[in-house]
Amino acid sequence: MSTVQIVGNGAYDVGHAALAPMAIARSKGLKVKSIAVFIRQNDIGLMIGKDSGVNSPKDLKGKKLTFTAGSLETPFLDRFLAAGGLTRNDLELTNVDAANKGTLYMSRNVDGAFSSAPFMQPIFDKQRPTKTINFSDYGLKFPSFGLVATESTIAAKPDQLRKFASVTAGAWQYILNGHEDEGIKAIMEARPQAKLSAEVLREQIDILKGLVSTPATEGKPMGVASEKDWAEGIETLKEGKLMDKVEAPTAYYTNEFIDEKLVKEIANGGA
Repeated sequence: MSTVQIVGNGAYDVGHAALAPMAIARSKGLKVKSIAVFIRQNDIGLMIGKDSGVNSPKDLKGKKLTFTAGSLETPFLDRFLAAGGLTRNDLELTNVDAANKGTLYMSRNVDGAFSSAPFMQPIFDKQRPTKTINFSDYGLKFPSFGLVATESTIAAKPDQLRKFASVTAGAWQYILNGHEDEGIKAIMEARPQAKLSAEVLREQIDILKGLVSTPATEGKPMGVASEKDWAEGIETLKEGKLMDKVEAPTAYYTNEFIDEKLVKEIANGGA
C-alpha cells in the first residue's frame, strides 16, 4: 500500500504495486489507476507443510494457522474456510506481525501461514518443505501486481508512460521466455547488499509464471488487463467489505499504455 500512497500523493510518476490495494485506495478517493498488469492472478494463499496432509480448506480442521491482521488475506479468511465447510471455531488462528509469521511457521509452531505465495513459499521451503493452497482456486480472485500512476500523470505524460510500461512488460516476457537465469543475475547485481539466493529467486519466478495469465488474458501481450478479471476482482473486494465507492471496472485500469509491437520487440531481445 505504501507504493500506491506515494504515487497517489505525487511523489513519483509511476510505481510497481499490488493492484488490489490500489483499487481499495481509489475507492477511498485516491485518483490512481493501473497502466499495466504483470501478475494477473491473486498471489495470496495458505502456505502449509507438504507433510501436513492438507490439500484443501476442508482439511484444516484442528490446525494451527497464522496470519497478519493488517494484511490483505484477513478479510477473506472466513470465505476461504467456508469453502471447506469450516469456521474459525474449527481451528486455531494466530494473529502476528508480518516479521514473525515466517519464524513461527518455519519453527513448526504452527501448521500453516497465510501470505503472498510467490515471495514467501520459496523462503519457507528452504527450511520446511512447503506447498500453497491458493485463494484464487476458491473464488477469491483479483489482479495482483502491475504499474500504477495517477490520473493527472496519465494525462500529462502519456508518451513517457507508454514507453516505460511497454518496455517493462517486454522485459517481464523476455525473462519468462527462457531467460530466467539472466533475470536472476540482473536482480542480484542490482542488489548486492541484499544477500539474495539465486535458488530462491528461481523458485519465485517459477511460481510467478503460473500466475501471469488468466483464461481472459490467455494469449494477450504481457501488461494487458481484462475487464472480466477486474470485474471479478472488484466483486471479491466488495464482498470483503474493502471498498467504499465502487466504479465500473474500466475506472481501475487502462490498456492504452501497452504498445504491443514494442512489448514483442523487447520480449524477443530487441533494443
